[in-house]
Amino acid sequence: MDGLDVRMREVTCRHGRVEAVSGVDLDIEAGERVALTGTNGSGKTTLIRAVLGLHRQAGGQVLVGGRGTRSAAEWAWRRRACAWIPQKPAVGRFPLLADELLASSGVQAQAVEAAEKLGVGALTGRPLHTLSGGQLQRMYLARAVGCVAAGAGVLLADEPTAALDFAGQEEAADVLLSLPVTVVVVTHDRALAERCDRVLEMAAGRLREVR
Repeated sequence: MDGLDVRMREVTCRHGRVEAVSGVDLDIEAGERVALTGTNGSGKTTLIRAVLGLHRQAGGQVLVGGRGTRSAAEWAWRRRACAWIPQKPAVGRFPLLADELLASSGVQAQAVEAAEKLGVGALTGRPLHTLSGGQLQRMYLARAVGCVAAGAGVLLADEPTAALDFAGQEEAADVLLSLPVTVVVVTHDRALAERCDRVLEMAAGRLREVR
C-alpha cells in the first residue's frame, strides 16, 4: 500500500488561551485508514489542521513521511504531500469556477474524471458558490483525487460525507477509501468509520483508540 506515515509527538494546539488539543501522541502507518470521531468542539478539526500546518498556535512535532516543517521548502513539500477536503470549503470572494478548483489539484484530468464518477462532471463550468453543499463536497473530493494523482501521500478529510444522502455517502466513501494513500478522516458517519482500519475518539482535546 502506498502513502506516507504520520507521526505526532506531544501535539498541543490553542485557540487563544483555550487549549483545543492536549499533548497528542499518534502514529499512523503508511496506507492506513484512520477515522477520527468525537463531539463537536473536541479538537478533531484542529488536530488535522495542525498536520497540514494550517494551525499556527501549535506545539510539539508533526512528521509526515519523516519530514518536519523547519524550512520554507519543507512547508512547501507538506502542502504537496497532503491532500485536503475541508468541512466548510471556501468558495472565494471572486467567482471561482469548479473546473479551476479541479485544475488546482495538479492533475486536472484525473480530478475531472473523478467529478464525472461522482455525478458532478456537468457542473465544472459553474462558480463554486452556486453549488449545493453536497455538490461542493463531491467537487472537493474530486480535487483530492487529482492531488493524489499529483503525488500527495496523505489525504486529510473533515466530514467529507456530511452533506450527502445515504447513497452519496457510500459512493463518496468508496472513492475516498480506494485511494492508494494514508487517509485520516474526521467523521460522524458510522458506516465510513467502520470501514476504516482504526477508529480514534477525541474528547476535550485528548485522544483514545476505540477500535
